[in-house]
Amino acid sequence: MSDHKGAAMLFGSLPQAKVLLGDKGYDSDWLRAALTERGIDACIPPLRHRKVQHAYDKQLYRQRHKIENVFARIKDWRRIATRYDRCAHTFMSAICIAATVCYWL
Repeated sequence: MSDHKGAAMLFGSLPQAKVLLGDKGYDSDWLRAALTERGIDACIPPLRHRKVQHAYDKQLYRQRHKIENVFARIKDWRRIATRYDRCAHTFMSAICIAATVCYWL
């Protein structure tokens, strides 16, 4: 599934935020308009083929790698990468523990 379809399905449950950081996969006019309606600034670099190149905060976008690194560390945990747990709440508990340990280290 493309990022646009996934974003459309999850947009209703998006928490209150000031800025949404996203990669080029989320660059679309409908997503930018929907974020603006909710009062959220979009920090999404435009695709190269766009006629209108939207401005974005390059300093803020550079900080996005920290979030990506946390996800990479969490995926190093075998229990999470292979999803051994049968119940969703147990799986979410394992993610929370892994995220806490990764943050602590």
